[in-house]
Amino acid sequence: MVDGLLLLGGGVAAGVFGSLLGLGGGILIVPLLTLGFGLPLIKAVGVSLVCVIMTSGAAAGVYLERRVANLRLGMTLELFTAIGALVGGLVAFLIPERVLEIVFAILLGYTALTMALRRERAATPPALAVSDDTPASGRPSEDSPAEPMTGFVASLSGPDYRIHRFRWGIVGSLGAGLSSALLGIGGGLIKVPTMHVIMGVPLRVATATSNLMIGITASASAIIYLIRGGIDAYAAAPTAIGVFIGASVGSRVAHRIDLRILRGLFVVILLYTAWQMLQRAFG
Repeated sequence: MVDGLLLLGGGVAAGVFGSLLGLGGGILIVPLLTLGFGLPLIKAVGVSLVCVIMTSGAAAGVYLERRVANLRLGMTLELFTAIGALVGGLVAFLIPERVLEIVFAILLGYTALTMALRRERAATPPALAVSDDTPASGRPSEDSPAEPMTGFVASLSGPDYRIHRFRWGIVGSLGAGLSSALLGIGGGLIKVPTMHVIMGVPLRVATATSNLMIGITASASAIIYLIRGGIDAYAAAPTAIGVFIGASVGSRVAHRIDLRILRGLFVVILLYTAWQMLQRAFG
């Protein structure tokens, strides 16, 4: 009973963070289950994937209703993310648990660094916001590393921003799917920086779009975990309920919260968790 309530509370916290930052909550759920409840990593990943689906289901509808998420961009990138998720689900059971713990700790450290260094793009008054390597005309300069705006890529852009480096977005999406299946993180910690930093999508749009995508990504690999017995139903039920509640709350208050404060708290939690995961791996 006590464990169930603790899992419920941990799920609420993970759901709030996941929906606000577009990370799916798995970045906190996996350490919670392994470090706090002693669950084997492979089963913690399976439970986390179920919770990521809940996070996406709770938050995506709100973001779509408010027209924050870029549905066309998200579904295009999700084609490649799902491929990565299927491949990751097939190889996850072949990798030693200690290796996965080390990889997860490194990923936590990388995420903390990314969150600490990330800055909001300054708002631009013109109708179309432009990237740093794009002149005021909205077209990349001749020596710009951004790829030319084709008709298809242009159709993925939003009303006040343009998509760049779509090919790198595909690469990031494949990596996000692979990491989602191996580590149960939903892939949001790769999707959000890829869309925001590389492709030029505003942070709140990238976060909302990531929330839309992560449920589909997690579903692709969760099926494989379910078939192979990698999902603990007793741990998944209260955690998933908590995540659903937290994600529902987080998605509705996201526009009222200063993301700088949230990032600072998140960075501290990630660094501490990374250290604990390394101690578990080498202990």
